[in-house]
Amino acid sequence: MPIDSEAEFTDVYRAHYDDVVRFVRRRAHQMNVDDIVGETFLAAWRRRRELPDNPRPWLFRTARNAMLNDGRGMRRQSALVVHIQQTTASGLREATDDATARVDQRLELGAAWQALAPDDQEVLALHVWEQLTAREAAQVLGCTRAAYAMRLTRAKRRLARHLTPNGASAPAVAAVH
Repeated sequence: MPIDSEAEFTDVYRAHYDDVVRFVRRRAHQMNVDDIVGETFLAAWRRRRELPDNPRPWLFRTARNAMLNDGRGMRRQSALVVHIQQTTASGLREATDDATARVDQRLELGAAWQALAPDDQEVLALHVWEQLTAREAAQVLGCTRAAYAMRLTRAKRRLARHLTPNGASAPAVAAVH
């Protein structure tokens, strides 16, 4: 999908800007989001004649690489941790038994998430939050679709082990599919 005009690039930018911002917001410190998104679309502009027909995975991969290159890869999950903590804090203010059970589940899920390796978090995030197909997620990670599928399966198993005592299989994993 070679882009030959500024108007065509503007259309791509408008179509994918919000998705790229959400993608980066989940992985980088809030103060770095604008820089990373800017770098991503600058790279897209420079390579506009080489963009694939579906540029979304390419944009995600470029944003991911910008985070890694700038040394922010280690902190890309901090926004998620803050969100979980805020959600948990607001849940604690609720007085009902159902609310308490939801808070307990959130705490357990938050702890399980933090116990995962960053690579497992990334694979699960691409699947759950970004809702990418296996092929698109593989493009983001720079691997084959089969390798991504294997990584996703293993990440789900590791998350399930953290969610259940003694590593028994967890029904909560079904929600991750």
